Amino acid sequence: MKVIDLTEEHEPLFFCCLEDWSEEIKEAGSHKELWYSRMKDASPPRWIVQKKKPAPVPGKVTVTSFMNGWCPAQNMVFERAKRAAAGFGDTVEFQEFNTSETEVLQEWGLIDALFIDGRQVRTGPPPSYEKIRKKIRKKVRKL
Repeated sequence: MKVIDLTEEHEPLFFCCLEDWSEEIKEAGSHKELWYSRMKDASPPRWIVQKKKPAPVPGKVTVTSFMNGWCPAQNMVFERAKRAAAGFGDTVEFQEFNTSETEVLQEWGLIDALFIDGRQVRTGPPPSYEKIRKKIRKKVRKL
């Protein structure tokens, strides 16, 4: 194994976590590239502990997504959740938090996460759009 510095030549592979062969990785969008452009000159992050969990909104299903942009897999989760939530109209409130903003990161203590009505959804490996939609639909039916 050879460890090298990241150069412009290798950035496209870095942005897709070496999964340039995958059509699915395109769902992650350009969040990692945007994150990298903001963070490449910053100091390394410190360990973070979750401070609080999002609270449900009465009368609605709440989908809360925390996204930093650095991980394409988590970017896919964010985009899938946002798309799934939009399909339910006003019955679902989608809340998004950009944890690359220091204040947001310090307030919540989360980098990447997905909650549906205050309950955390496992995001590794990234759940499919259909799975996220099904979880939301289950909650909508209970309203």
